Amino acid sequence: MTFFRFPLFVSALLSLLVSAPAMAQQKLLPAQSEIVFVSKQMGVPVEGRFKKFDAQIAFDPAKAAAGKISFTVDMASATLGVKETDAELPKADWFNTAKFAQATFQSSSIKTLGAGKFEVSGALTIKGVSQAVVVPVSLSQAGSTTTALGAFALKRLVFKIGDNEWSDTSMVADEVQVKFKFALTGVNKL
Repeated sequence: MTFFRFPLFVSALLSLLVSAPAMAQQKLLPAQSEIVFVSKQMGVPVEGRFKKFDAQIAFDPAKAAAGKISFTVDMASATLGVKETDAELPKADWFNTAKFAQATFQSSSIKTLGAGKFEVSGALTIKGVSQAVVVPVSLSQAGSTTTALGAFALKRLVFKIGDNEWSDTSMVADEVQVKFKFALTGVNKL
């Protein structure tokens, strides 16, 4: 590279870095975020949660279709708040965390619905099984924090959650509601 081209190269590189969207600064605030799941055991709702998860976000509300969102959930962090039940969750019949430590979600498209509402489509993978899901998400902002709220249903047996004797849906219902609240920083104004 000649001396005269080097400044052009450096200038081009710096302009790429400086013009990189503010989205690169987006971060999940785990202490203000939660993922909750609600299943029914013998008809009674039982709420659990995941204590450890992370996100990689590149999202501008004005250009939602260009956004990318991915999440990883530490499956061993699942809790129903009862020591004996929590000891069962990592086992092979349930989350099999020895073999499948994480669940993941990777967006494939984001659609703007208006008024801070979006529809995020993507692949949810649990226990090595991937399924397409569509998740409605509502955004609100207070100061520098953006809160994303959403919920969707999944069929646990599709993901082999609750195998063998637990596949009886009269004991544990097949449908599980997943609800989340994600606090984010660095998201452009709605």
